[in-house]
Amino acid sequence: MSPRARAALPQAFFLTTDTGQRFCLFHPPQGATPLGRVLYLHPFAEELNSTRRVVAGQARALAQAGYGVLQIDLLGCGDSAGDFADATWAAWLHDAQQAHRWLDDHASGPLWLWGMRSGALLAAQLAALLQAPGTAPTHLLLWQPVASGQQMLQQFLRLRAASQWLGAGSTGEPPPSQTLAQGLAIAIAGYTLSPRLAQGLAEAHMPDPGSLQPGRLVWLETSAAQTPSLSPAAGKQLSAWHAAGWQVQAQAVESPPFWQTVGTDEAPALVQATLAALTHPPQA
Repeated sequence: MSPRARAALPQAFFLTTDTGQRFCLFHPPQGATPLGRVLYLHPFAEELNSTRRVVAGQARALAQAGYGVLQIDLLGCGDSAGDFADATWAAWLHDAQQAHRWLDDHASGPLWLWGMRSGALLAAQLAALLQAPGTAPTHLLLWQPVASGQQMLQQFLRLRAASQWLGAGSTGEPPPSQTLAQGLAIAIAGYTLSPRLAQGLAEAHMPDPGSLQPGRLVWLETSAAQTPSLSPAAGKQLSAWHAAGWQVQAQAVESPPFWQTVGTDEAPALVQATLAALTHPPQA
C-alpha cells in the first residue's frame, strides 16, 4: 500500500473523557485542499446500528471530496465505555463537545455538524454551545431530523408497549411512561432506558434559529415514494430557519427507512444529495 493510500485510511481510536473512553473513527480529508470538517452525531439506541452502513459510506464519500469526518460512539453506545443505562442527554452533549475539541485540533476549514434523527437535536444544541464572538458560523447537516426529543421518546416507548401486547404474561404491567415516572428503568428492545435519559430526551428540542449565528442548513429527508416530498412538519421549521438568516437547502430523496432495520439497505440518493450540497453550495 502506498503512503498516500495509507494516509487516506480511516483512523480508529479511543477518545479519553472524564467518564471513560469513547470510540471514534476519523476519516482524513483527501486532496490537496481540505474543504472543511464534519462531526457526525448518531441516532438513538438500535438506530445507531441500523444506520452504520449508510453513514460509513457517506463518511468515506465526504472524505474523498476533501472533508475530514469524525464519528463518535456516545457514552454507553456502540464500542464506547459504559452501559446504555448510564447515559444521559447531558452526558451525550458533553461527549459531542469533547469530540468537537478533538476535531478542532486535527482538522481545519468550515465546521459542519451532521446529525441523524435524534442526533440532529444534539447537533443543533451543540451549535448553540459553540457560539462565541468572532467565531466562524457552524453549519448543520441534518438527516431525517426528529421534530423533538419527546417524539423520539414516544416512538421508542411504543416498542415496549408493542412487546407487552404481544408477549405472554404481560397482563397488569404498568405502561412504560408510568414506570419511568416512578423513577424506575425499563428494558426496551435490549436497551435499559433510565428515567434520567428519558427525561433528558423528552426535554430535548431544536434551539430557536434566531438565537444562533446564521450559517448553512442542509435538511434531508427520505421517502419510499417514487416522488418523495418533505414531511408536513418540516415546512414550519424550515421557514423559521430561513427567517433567521440561515441559508437553507431542503430536499427529500427516494430511500428506504434504513434506520428502522439492520440489514444491507443503502441510500445512494441520500449520499449523493449530501455530497452535492456540501461540495457545490448554492450561489448567494
